Amino acid sequence: MSRILVCLAALGLLLAGPVAARAADPSVVTSIRITSEGEADHLVVELDGAADPQMLALKNPFRLTLDLDDALSAAVLPDVKSARFVRSIKQGLAGPNRYRLLMELKGPVRPDVELKREDGKTRISLTLAKGKEADFTVAARARDVSPAAHGAPAPSGPFVVVIDPGHGGVDRGATGEKGTEEKAVNLAFGLALREALSAFPNIKVEMTREDDTFIPLNERAAIARRAKAGLFVSLHADSIRFKDLRGATVYTLSEKASDGLARELAESENSADRFAGAEWDQDAPEIHDILVDLVRQETEGFSEHFALSLVGELKTGGVSLINNPKRSAGFRVLRAPDVPSVLVEMGYLSNEEEEKLLTSPEWQKKVASILARSIEAFSRHRSIVDQRGSN
Repeated sequence: MSRILVCLAALGLLLAGPVAARAADPSVVTSIRITSEGEADHLVVELDGAADPQMLALKNPFRLTLDLDDALSAAVLPDVKSARFVRSIKQGLAGPNRYRLLMELKGPVRPDVELKREDGKTRISLTLAKGKEADFTVAARARDVSPAAHGAPAPSGPFVVVIDPGHGGVDRGATGEKGTEEKAVNLAFGLALREALSAFPNIKVEMTREDDTFIPLNERAAIARRAKAGLFVSLHADSIRFKDLRGATVYTLSEKASDGLARELAESENSADRFAGAEWDQDAPEIHDILVDLVRQETEGFSEHFALSLVGELKTGGVSLINNPKRSAGFRVLRAPDVPSVLVEMGYLSNEEEEKLLTSPEWQKKVASILARSIEAFSRHRSIVDQRGSN
């Protein structure tokens, strides 16, 4: 049992980064059982402590994940040889103290999950019945059948956005034609964006840095995961060899760059960790196939939605955009597996006219206001999607 806990905790540290905060008293999964009766599989997960299960349905192949925040496992996985629909079960941590149970299925099912809390313990009951592909959806929250449950949904908290002013400290980033340092532009714009977002009471802002501090790429993503952010926005103002190129660009994550410019910029930004020590160059490749690729399917849709909406708002607001302003590439800073993330290239310091704009407080305030409105609109979109999933 102790070996299981130690291994799972180690996986969580790998995902969370070197300075991740740990929950003081996580709940402990004590038992996982599966039985088959009639035309359904019944999975029961029992915990010492509280739990609020979140589930995700994935296709090609068909899979279900059950996530529990602030939880660790001391349970042995059950034998699924006699299960009708479950092909295999795996468990691990998908983030700081976020436990995940991953079920690979033999085909589409109609899932139903119930939650019962009593005497400091939690029981999660998942029923998998035969279904069509259209049935393969899961409510965001389990139905609470506890004796003391009143049926009212838990109040939703503020929408958390993490603002990431790129570079900082020893990493100066790009340098403009007139000597402007990118790290200073990014920070000034990040602070202007935080100020613009203060007008929206439902938005909570956290920043990866508030001063001239170096933050490694992995830690920037880890900050967003620890904050349980609904959106991560990384701000940049690069230089490029094409001096005439100017205009804003919004990037999302993809393994293959959408074009040569996107690939070149990603390579440049990904090299920022040359300033970091070896202790920051941590990753967990052995669980990426199970966790990162799964969650990416959920988050990439939200990332794309926000990126496209932002491009439209920037255009409407009169902000200059490059050709094909929505692009994608393998930016490491966007790899938080469970947080929709975009990288906003505000412009290019290598263009003399754009360098003047990027250093203008008036321009920064104007663009920050547009970006803030886009973030607030996205928060409402997420709220609607989450409410639909809860019904």
